[in-house]
Amino acid sequence: MYQEVADSVTQGFTEPCSAGAGASQTFPAALPSARQLLTCSLSDHPVGKDPQAMRTGQRQNKGMRTRLGCLSHKSDSCSDFTAILPDKPNRALKRLSTEEATRWADSFDVLLSHKYGVAAFRAFLKTEFSEENLEFWLACEEFKKTRSTAKLVSKAHRIFEEFVDVQAPREVNIDFQTREATRKNMQEPSLTCFDQAQGKVHSLMEKDSYPRFLRSKMYLDLLSQNQRRLS
Repeated sequence: MYQEVADSVTQGFTEPCSAGAGASQTFPAALPSARQLLTCSLSDHPVGKDPQAMRTGQRQNKGMRTRLGCLSHKSDSCSDFTAILPDKPNRALKRLSTEEATRWADSFDVLLSHKYGVAAFRAFLKTEFSEENLEFWLACEEFKKTRSTAKLVSKAHRIFEEFVDVQAPREVNIDFQTREATRKNMQEPSLTCFDQAQGKVHSLMEKDSYPRFLRSKMYLDLLSQNQRRLS
């Protein structure tokens, strides 16, 4: 209805009008922008909207603005990561030694082998909205421990539907060939059915996210705080 009102009003702006002596003229071309202003104003009008839904939307928008505010400065320079995490940081990170945290820079696999390293890296990926890559890698590691054949099949399909399939809820960034090869593996799932996809995701994180994590304010501050505590 609001759109029809906007159309009828702006149509009147652009129709020819009499200027005397049989001449006609139209409003300047800039006036149709009034349609955009009117449409925008009407679409934001609260009439007919659920007050509870509006309040929920406002809270979600506020949270998104907080996240985007951090991202606008890029994660390399964002120091207050706790402000945009849905959960409180792992308290165990506070007991982390400087030596342990320093070793995370030795290699990506060293980071992944340390439970606190995984926790810190997950927190960092959340600031980049790419934590699904780590979650998929961890799910594959856990999947390889499956011993029951019946559970193996159900777990394989669950992982595929959550991370690998097209438009999956937490779809990972892999190429078409890898995705289709993994899809074929779902016909007869095995402990190695995700190896190719897991390797691609591991390589992506190692070459892309991991270097940014090592440069991030979060990691550098963690080292600095531990050094001050020990001094």
